[in-house]
Formats: sequence, structure tokens, C-alpha cells
Amino acid sequence: MNTGAGGRLRRTAGVLLGRRARLRWVHLVLGGALLMPYWLLSVVMLGALNPAQGHARQVEMQFLSLFLSLPMAAVTALVPTVRGLEGSAARALCAVDRPEDLASGPARGWAARWRTALWFVLHVFLGGVVAGTTLAGVPFAVVLLFSFGGAQDLIRFWEDRFPYWMLTGPTLGLAVLLLILTANAACGALLARWAPALLGPTPEERLAAAERRATMLAQRNRLARELHDSVGHALSAVGIQASAAARVLRTDPDFAAEALRAIEETARSAVAELDTVLGLLREEDTADNAGPAGPTLAGLDDLLRQLARTGVTVDAELAPGLGALPTEVSREAYRIVQEGLTNVLRHAGRAPAGLRVALDAGRLEIELTNPLDPAARPSRPGGGRGLRGIGERVTALRGGSTSGPNEDGTTWRLAVWLPVGGTAR
Repeated sequence: MNTGAGGRLRRTAGVLLGRRARLRWVHLVLGGALLMPYWLLSVVMLGALNPAQGHARQVEMQFLSLFLSLPMAAVTALVPTVRGLEGSAARALCAVDRPEDLASGPARGWAARWRTALWFVLHVFLGGVVAGTTLAGVPFAVVLLFSFGGAQDLIRFWEDRFPYWMLTGPTLGLAVLLLILTANAACGALLARWAPALLGPTPEERLAAAERRATMLAQRNRLARELHDSVGHALSAVGIQASAAARVLRTDPDFAAEALRAIEETARSAVAELDTVLGLLREEDTADNAGPAGPTLAGLDDLLRQLARTGVTVDAELAPGLGALPTEVSREAYRIVQEGLTNVLRHAGRAPAGLRVALDAGRLEIELTNPLDPAARPSRPGGGRGLRGIGERVTALRGGSTSGPNEDGTTWRLAVWLPVGGTAR
């Protein structure tokens, strides 16, 4: 029982005096300081309109000045830069659950401006309340705690009206301090609750941020596909060529020398393509790029010759006129063929492959087949990125694709079709 009461007492002390409460107090006092110019201007204006005032009337005019200052504060908060400043202050001092969601830049539209104005009015009003109670209440509490000045007269005043409360100066002083701390905690919690709604992004800003993220992810996926298809193909070819050269180094030096020359050529080509892809990463604006530069279907002969050096024979049937295809379609088609042949190299070893590239009724058709031999080269754990990349390329150009073994499981077939006039989405 005592432990539970002690725990509640510590939690209450943390709410009233903890680090979060202190930060929120600073934030609220800052709001009170921001309110002062508007309040003073209201006092001057009302004083000029009604110069002769009694004491009671002056107190009334003080409160009237407070509420008159709030519309003026709201008007100035319509300035776009106020949103960024208030967002930074709330992010640092308001102790909201997700400070990263608060605004960090100026308001871009009137919806954001009006929300900022409402937040600013709430900030300065609650800040004025907390700052006023702090400036007036703390000295008053100190007077009561230590019985300074007319504190005894005030205590007798309370005792005459509330004889059974047994109120003393220290008791009243502690009550005033508790009231100040409670007001600070309540006002700070209210601001923290409303900060995400009033200083967070508008629906239009959320949509724009989602579009920017989608564009960024699309660019990253595109570059990942380029690296996978170009460098992955080169490394697969180099690995097989190096393995073949090592096996026949002593028995067939001429073949080993040819394999080493092929490795050199493949590595040089891979470095050139890698430089091209990495160059895109250094560009500040890649949104207008139709796609990374790279080989097209005009370079298929070089690709087939490179594969022949690894021991993979490809029976190729290439339609005439491939060099006249749109650059974007030709480049993506080359990468699809390259990835398909790389899969043959990785998973089927030196099995012969069939390749057909044809033009029919305004679309480009690609068909790649190879015999299946599960014992020849088992699939790598975590593989499958190549087919996924092919699917992404096909989808971007509004085409279609199918892949998989035939009915008797003896042949793997990859079929792709692309519209000749397709452009990437």
C-alpha cells in the first residue's frame, strides 16, 4: 500500500516538476512573452478611448485588452514563416510524442496558415495565463510561506471566513504553488495534444511527401536493377570464366589465356557500366532522366560472344530493324535479355539456350528457353531478384511477361512482350 502511494506521489511529482514539465513551462513563458506587444497595444488603444477609469474599471480593461490582443496575434500568424518558427519551438520544448511530424518550413497554403494562426493564438493565450500566474503567484506564495509583510492580515481574513479550514500562511503558500504547477502542466499538455493537429502537415502536404517518397523509391529501384543486371551478369561470367581457366591452366594454356582475356574484357565493360550508374547517384535532379544510359539491343552480338566464352551456346534468332527501336525500349529489352541469359548461366551452367527477339504488330517479343537440369547448378538462397527486376521493367513499359518451366518440367521459358512505343511510367 505504501509502495503504491509512493509510486503515485513520484509520478505526480514528475508530471508537475519533471524535465518535460520544465520544458513546457519555458515554451509557455515564451508564448506569454510573444503576447506582450499585442497586449500593450490593446491597453494603449483602450486607454485612449476611455482615459478616465476607476480601479474596478481598470481591471476590467486589462482582461478586455487580453482578449482584444488575440485577433491581432492571429493576423500576424498568417505570415508563412511563423509556421516554421512555431514548429521548431514546439518540437524542441513542447515534448510531443512524434516531434518529427511537426512543421519545419513555412506554410504553403491558406489551410496551413489558418491552422498556424489558431495554434499561435492558443500558444500566446495559454502562455499569457501561465506567465501571469508565475510572475504574480510565485512572489505571493513566498510572502505567505515566510509570513512577510501583510501575510498575517491575509491569514486572519481567511480564518474569519473559513474557521474550520485551519489555514496558515505556509499552507496557503503551498496551495498557490501547487495551483501554478497544475496550471502549467494542464496548459502544456493541452498544447502538446493540439500541436500535431495544428502544426502537422496538411493532407496536401502529406500527398506531396508521399509522391516525393514514391519518386525516390522508384529511382532507387531503377538504379538497383541496373547494378544487379550489369554488375551481377559480369560477376557471374567472370566467375565461370575464371573457374574454367583454372581447370585447364596446365592442360590447355591457350584456352586459359583466352578465358583470362575474356575476364579482362568483361571486367572493363562492367566498370564502365558501374561508372555510368554511379554517376546518376551524384546528379541532383534525376527526375527528368528517361533512364540511365546503357547498352541497347544493338549490343546483343557482344553479349552473346561474351557468353560463348563461358561455354554457353545461344541459338539466337534476331529480327531485323532492332537498331531502329526507341532507345528506352531497346535499353530495357537488352537488360531483360541480359538478365535472362545470366539466370541461365547461374542456374543451368553451360546448358544451351535459345533466344528469339521478334517484332510483331507494333510490339517487341522476347523468348528465352533453356533445358532444366536440377543437378547442374542449384539455385542460390535469397535469389529471385532478377525475375523481379524483369517484372518491374516490363511493368514500367506497360508490357507483359511470363516465366516458368513447361508442362513436363524439362525446359525453362521466359517470354516478354513490350510495346514498341512504350514509355516508362
